[in-house]
Amino acid sequence: MPEARLKKILSVFEGKRGGLISILQRVQEEFGYLPEETLAEIADFLRLPASEVFSVATFYAHFYLTRRGDHLVRVCQGTACHVRGARDILETAQHRLGIKTGQTTKDYKYSLERVACLGSCALAPLMVVDDTIYPKVTTKKVVEILTNDKDSAKKKEE
Repeated sequence: MPEARLKKILSVFEGKRGGLISILQRVQEEFGYLPEETLAEIADFLRLPASEVFSVATFYAHFYLTRRGDHLVRVCQGTACHVRGARDILETAQHRLGIKTGQTTKDYKYSLERVACLGSCALAPLMVVDDTIYPKVTTKKVVEILTNDKDSAKKKEE
């Protein structure tokens, strides 16, 4: 039950002030995003206006107000990656997943993000799926990576 999970998170912050960002981080960690109803409950708990909690949640790029995919696909668009074909890599990922940058597939399997720089310029162009880095990726490799079922691969490892 989501309400019980939220209460457990909030109980850690009982009687403490200034824990808004920490609470938002823990809630997102638990649910994968910040459901709208939880923002109102957090506001009540901290005795803050709901608009202030929403403002903080929307200010920081790492907070999400909509459900994200089980797997996060990030495509670097930094200068080194751009020069080595990152636009084609991103377009191929969009086409393969059937979504645009910033969107999530209908089955909630993948979310796609365009990133300014991943800091690995020598490996350009670069794509990251969850915590797996794919260096010097090609459009053919993107199709291959995104065709393999990530959930089945995880089950085989276990």
